[in-house]
Amino acid sequence: MAEGTVLVTGASRGIGKAIALRFAKEHYNVAISCLRNTRRLEETKAEIEALWAQESRASGPFPGAACGSAASGEKTVPACLAYTGDMGDMTCCREFFDRVTERFGQIDVLVHNAGVSHIGLLQDMTCEEWDRVIRTNLTAAFYLCKLAVPGMVSRKRGKIIHISSVWGCVGASCEAAYSASKGGLNAFTKALAKELAPSGIQVNAVACGAIDTEMNHFLNEEELEDLTDQIPAGRLGTAEEAAELVWQLSQANAYLTGQVIGLDGGWI
Repeated sequence: MAEGTVLVTGASRGIGKAIALRFAKEHYNVAISCLRNTRRLEETKAEIEALWAQESRASGPFPGAACGSAASGEKTVPACLAYTGDMGDMTCCREFFDRVTERFGQIDVLVHNAGVSHIGLLQDMTCEEWDRVIRTNLTAAFYLCKLAVPGMVSRKRGKIIHISSVWGCVGASCEAAYSASKGGLNAFTKALAKELAPSGIQVNAVACGAIDTEMNHFLNEEELEDLTDQIPAGRLGTAEEAAELVWQLSQANAYLTGQVIGLDGGWI
């Protein structure tokens, strides 16, 4: 039976994909989105459904497979919904939410993972590039929470988890827009947590360090070695480690809220 519904943005690859798979293993309905790569998002969906099919073959059909519905509030067989669109655009964001609530009835866990970076001198950055980073990393968080919060407040429960960065805590040279967007996301997390705590909703963020995803594949071998030497753990983190921390936060007690939790191997 479906244990709840999780919405994960930026789930076509990397950390977002790992988070979606982690919740799928726990029999959550999984609603996933990405900006434009529909093919890769559908691959994530196929992996989720293959995971469930393999489990069903090994242990039999999910309990309650023939009964229950989202509308009735009863637990149903878990399902996956995929949507391609820009979460920094309120029209797309609302359309995605409408599809999710129509299909599953409610959102129990919101994970805003989608993000873009920009490396270069501030003086060389265009206004359009600045807007893109802020819209994707920060404005999307506002849109997502604006749509998710009313349902959570009415039920007096819910978890909101933002995927942030260590650069939002300390800043990075040649990544001013990215650092600003993640710093804003950290402050947004803390402020929203205070606002929603009386309603029983927890809001936290994971400030990731160097994680072995495609976002860091621009580094050459020498640069990667130099980076690894700076990390006390002696390696980059994995998407699966980030996903595990997100899962733990989704199950954490109600007193853990408003936190920006570093996942960086002791780097920062």
